[in-house]
Amino acid sequence: MSRLAFRAAAAAVGVVLLAVYLTAALFVADLLRAVWAARPDLPVLLALLVAGALGSTFLSYRLGTAQILANLEGDRVPRECAPDLHRRIDALAARMDLPRPELYVTDARAPNAFAVGGGADGGALVIDRSLFRLLSPREVEAILAHELAHLEGNDGFAIAMADGVGRSLVGIATVAALPALLALSGLAGASAWIRGRPGDRSGPFARLHRALAGGLFAGFVLATLVSRSRSRKREFAADDRAAEVTGDPIALARALHRIERAAEPTWPFAPLSTQKRTEDAAERWLSTHPSTDERVERLREKSESRGPTRRIPAGPSRSAAQKGRSLR
Repeated sequence: MSRLAFRAAAAAVGVVLLAVYLTAALFVADLLRAVWAARPDLPVLLALLVAGALGSTFLSYRLGTAQILANLEGDRVPRECAPDLHRRIDALAARMDLPRPELYVTDARAPNAFAVGGGADGGALVIDRSLFRLLSPREVEAILAHELAHLEGNDGFAIAMADGVGRSLVGIATVAALPALLALSGLAGASAWIRGRPGDRSGPFARLHRALAGGLFAGFVLATLVSRSRSRKREFAADDRAAEVTGDPIALARALHRIERAAEPTWPFAPLSTQKRTEDAAERWLSTHPSTDERVERLREKSESRGPTRRIPAGPSRSAAQKGRSLR
């Protein structure tokens, strides 16, 4: 094919591409215009958008919570199987004026404990069985207090709502910008074909498209960062509340340190594991939890400000091991 014929064919492709994209952009714009014309009054519209965002987030949170418990590879622990553990939870819940949560014990790949749900239904505590071998009774109690603090603050719900509302706002902005994105994409592609350089995306329309798409992505990232920052603050708040309720910040500090060490992989490809410590700022900003070192240091400072405390033996006691075996 001669160069002239190629340029003519490329120009024809560019015109067709432009027509397709502009048609799609006009269709979406007309659809959005029709929706906007049929909108209610602005206060009502804002109320509907807020209600829709909150409602969908709430439904997603409730369904997600139920799915976590349904898919949990563990057992609900009745009181007669672990009476001492239940008494500890009862005492902590009473001090924090909380409804009594359900207790589940699971066999996970790493030592862990987490709280699910909350509010009037009390939620649930999920504890990995290995914690009873790894931690002393006081340290187990500190971890329980930390997770109960999350239930007390209804942290899971609050963080899910903040994250859901942020994502909904970015989604609305993306829908509003969709006609412009389609038009700019068509103009960028068509201009490249007409110039005889189909793969070239250095023109002004391509730069405008990247700028608009980048702005929307930045909004998504910002919403995620705000949600993750809130999550890390709630971890600190739960640490403080657990130290206040148990009166033993060092027990929680030791428990966090033991759990982190036990969770560190020892296999040859450990540097590639997600459990490794990182100095990367972006990873820290996107993390839902602050670093264990930072949490431990805060707890040590809190202990020092309270004055000397009685030292608890570092190793798990026989009663703790027996409790762990009784839940098998």
